[in-house]
Amino acid sequence: MAKSGLLRPAMLAASRSPRIERTVSRMSATRKLVDRFVAGRSEDEAIASAAALLSSGRYITIDYLGEDTTELDQAIDTVSHYLELLLQLARLRELIDNTGSIVGPLEVSLKLSALGQSLPGDGHTIARDHAYQICAAAAAAGVWVTIDAEDHTTTDSTLSIVRELRADFPTLGTVLQAYLHRTESDCQDLAGHGSRIRLCKGAYREPASVAYQRKTDVDESYLRCLRVLMNGDGYPMVATHDPAIIDAAQRFATEVDRKADEFEFQMLYGIRDAEQRRLVEEKHHLRVYLPYGDQWYGYFMRRLAERPANLAFFLRSLVPGSQR
Repeated sequence: MAKSGLLRPAMLAASRSPRIERTVSRMSATRKLVDRFVAGRSEDEAIASAAALLSSGRYITIDYLGEDTTELDQAIDTVSHYLELLLQLARLRELIDNTGSIVGPLEVSLKLSALGQSLPGDGHTIARDHAYQICAAAAAAGVWVTIDAEDHTTTDSTLSIVRELRADFPTLGTVLQAYLHRTESDCQDLAGHGSRIRLCKGAYREPASVAYQRKTDVDESYLRCLRVLMNGDGYPMVATHDPAIIDAAQRFATEVDRKADEFEFQMLYGIRDAEQRRLVEEKHHLRVYLPYGDQWYGYFMRRLAERPANLAFFLRSLVPGSQR
């Protein structure tokens, strides 16, 4: 196996290690690279980054970072951050020229584990009720909501909550991960009228019993799933930085006569900025996933694991004089 193939599982394991988190968080070089992927710690900083992206013709989805919440007070605090964020997004929305597009330029992304999904007792209900509160505030603000995917043990609970919430919030989106064996079937089930599905490759460490391990297998699964979504009646959200998949998405859309406002590309904040701008210039819809907050460690480590270039940049920054 290539070195990059060995590094990825090691980095994903490190993303859930409190000991390594303490070590990495103390490194002086860490903050500079974190700032590349994370849009600040406060709502004000996130909104400033969002406004800059919107001015360039891009759309945004904002995530208040946090996951695997172990205390109810933490989940309640996460809800309060989203409610404050939505108040500021409502004011930002007033400044956006309404072109009549069916696409919402403003969105927030939620991780149900941050809302209490893993709490002992009925974490499922706690997370659902917290998500409902946020969805209601988002609807009042004119902001879309998408429920993020996490590790495979949460998938059934997450999709169940999404189905419940869509009864009252029909524009609610969710995320499916192509590396899971089940995802092609989930795409078929969820590609109906009005659905919004963000398809990504997957960013957690999963066993071979539930997930493809080889990159080529993940890529092939992604393309199968993408074709299902493009042939469906919903709104596909193509979350990728892979040039081959970007080309395939454009080809699949043309084959089924999807218009520009009937699907979108999504990329992460701080990654492939020039490609983001190119797609916007070509009149594609491009949404940037914009995370903020203090709980950046897990997200940061998954970004390092995804691309060897990210990890190499980080390691070089630890060497004295390497940043000159």
